[in-house]
Amino acid sequence: MLLFVVLAMLLVSYASSMRAWLDQRAHIDSLEQQIAADRASVERLTNEKRRWNDPAYVKAQARERFGYVLPGTVGYRVIGEDGEPLGGTGELSEPTPAVEEQVPPWWDQAWGSVEAAGAGSEESEEESPARFIGPTGQTR
Repeated sequence: MLLFVVLAMLLVSYASSMRAWLDQRAHIDSLEQQIAADRASVERLTNEKRRWNDPAYVKAQARERFGYVLPGTVGYRVIGEDGEPLGGTGELSEPTPAVEEQVPPWWDQAWGSVEAAGAGSEESEEESPARFIGPTGQTR
């Protein structure tokens, strides 16, 4: 009996320290994921910075963002009645969603088939089965 009590005490003490270890391990895992995400962000920003050191990329960005043209070329802008430029802004817009045919969910289709089966053909009362048969065999 004493051995059982000692083993139970050891089990309780190890369980609490095991819980603490598992909590710390989960915290370490979440920090490692955050570090990986931060490293990916740093790498993306480093690549972008490297692109800005390329003169061709800078020229392309100046043409797209500010409408700059190279010497010897003629740039045209269409101006609206309000004096603002019309047309290409150099930015992509979200595509308009295609109009999708409204298909009812499968459960509505299934219930519609149940209703259609129940509506079936209109039978006369003489041909329809009896709704209730009484104890004497008479139908109502």
